[in-house]
Amino acid sequence: QVQLVESGGGMVQAGGSLRLSCAASGRTFSVTDMGWFRRPPGKEREFVAGISWSKNTAYASSVKGRFTISRDNAEKTVYLQMNSLKPDDTAVYYCATGRQFTTVLATRETGYDYWGQGTQVTVSS
Repeated sequence: QVQLVESGGGMVQAGGSLRLSCAASGRTFSVTDMGWFRRPPGKEREFVAGISWSKNTAYASSVKGRFTISRDNAEKTVYLQMNSLKPDDTAVYYCATGRQFTTVLATRETGYDYWGQGTQVTVSS
């Protein structure tokens, strides 16, 4: 059974930083794509960043240059470093497992199957 546990959310002022972590179990982590999504208040869930099993990365245009996704296969953990945070980044952030041995990193929800419970990030102005 796949389990994903996010941590690191919280409240921060605009311009601040947070680092989210997602610990995974129940799947061969090193060959699985991983992604971060978020659901802003009153909006649909949206793609934020993804990292393939071969460590290729993809970012939403709204976070490119501010957020960095990384993974530690030994720790079975994926990270999202968020810098220069804005109030528009306020959302519940979810990590998710993607497919294995992919050649193209998915950037849509349909490319991911297991999801964490989410962690709240609130950025005040």
